[in-house]
Amino acid sequence: MSDALRPMGRTRLYEQVLDRLRSYVGEGALRSGDRLPPERELAQRLGVSRASVKQAIVVLEVQGLVEVRHGGGTYLVKDSLDAEPVERLVERKRRLPDVLEAREALETKLAELAAERRTDDDLRAMRDALATMAREIEAGERGVEGDRLFHAAVTAAAHSALLAEFMRSIAEQITESRNESLRQVRRPARSLAQHHEILDAIEAGRGRAAAAAMRRHVRTVAKVRLLDWNPDDEASAPDHSEA
Repeated sequence: MSDALRPMGRTRLYEQVLDRLRSYVGEGALRSGDRLPPERELAQRLGVSRASVKQAIVVLEVQGLVEVRHGGGTYLVKDSLDAEPVERLVERKRRLPDVLEAREALETKLAELAAERRTDDDLRAMRDALATMAREIEAGERGVEGDRLFHAAVTAAAHSALLAEFMRSIAEQITESRNESLRQVRRPARSLAQHHEILDAIEAGRGRAAAAAMRRHVRTVAKVRLLDWNPDDEASAPDHSEA
């Protein structure tokens, strides 16, 4: 049976708050590093509850558009608040746990095999990838391309055609999880450091250590704000009380 006549969705109040905040930042020409008004003030000016404002801030934080400093306010990370539609976030939240589970299973084994089978060319590719990621981060970017190149180099160094095929089959989902992780505050530098730990173990030919380092890394990747977010419970938004 077609679901074309399913019940109409109801716009959540915090989604309307998001639209207002986007306009406020654009019209006020706010830039990265600028502080948004306190939640209490926003709630009063918008005529909504603080819970609705909190949930809107959480959505922006999930997407890496603002940084919430507990007791210190909310600051722009970018020059705009071009947030994704909430329903797209909901879909990604639903998919992400399975993707991360698959990544941990596949990539820990790939790292172990890479330590046993890597060639000098493989090691060079991994080093080059990390140099690319470091340059990206130094330029104020998130290191997405360097991250992609590094994981691709580890996969290649394992010299396992079937595991490489499995990785290609979920490449789109891996990209989604990579972007989600690297948008977390201070995550790019932490990921780069973990990549170096993985490379060190692979270069030393220590398979179990390489697998353990990769497992730690993928579990760090899994620590994203999106998975803690409940899109339907405004009352669950954390308290970001400001002095």
